[in-house]
Amino acid sequence: KVLRPDIEKQIAGDIALLSSVASLVERTHPNADKIRPREIVREVESTLAAELDLQREGANASVIRRFWMGKDGQDSPDLYVPEVIWSHTAERVLTLERVYGIPSDDVAALDAAGIDRSALAAKGVRVFYTQVFRDNFFHADAHAGNIWVDATRPDNPRFIALDFGIVGQLPPRDQYYLA
Repeated sequence: KVLRPDIEKQIAGDIALLSSVASLVERTHPNADKIRPREIVREVESTLAAELDLQREGANASVIRRFWMGKDGQDSPDLYVPEVIWSHTAERVLTLERVYGIPSDDVAALDAAGIDRSALAAKGVRVFYTQVFRDNFFHADAHAGNIWVDATRPDNPRFIALDFGIVGQLPPRDQYYLA
């Protein structure tokens, strides 16, 4: 993954435009106090800033990979996170191990590979909630472009996670459910 030249300038222009629209919405929309458009723009700006630091993204990938490695150093049967090649990674360049898989929304390819989609869906729920509640560090951009399926194991397929620019953590009050 390589950042495009002058991407920061492009994003700054886009944020300036969004800020102008947010100001207009704030002055004219009857529910602006509920929508909070300036707060939304600040959140977008913060998220984009985090995604522009590819060393941070590599660190996020390494943390999730470590959580999903067994104590014996073996890969998880549920989630695979490619290894970061740190010798070829910098703030503007991220290099990960090459992986192959099926995008998680490619139903025809999953069926052709003999993947039990119902079992895969159940595994997906377990993987997500394990990240949220066991690890309190979760992949927060989980769409089909970023979550693939390792089809080399049709009887026990695992997910492959990609793109770690957006991760989440829960505050302590939300981490534990108390009845």
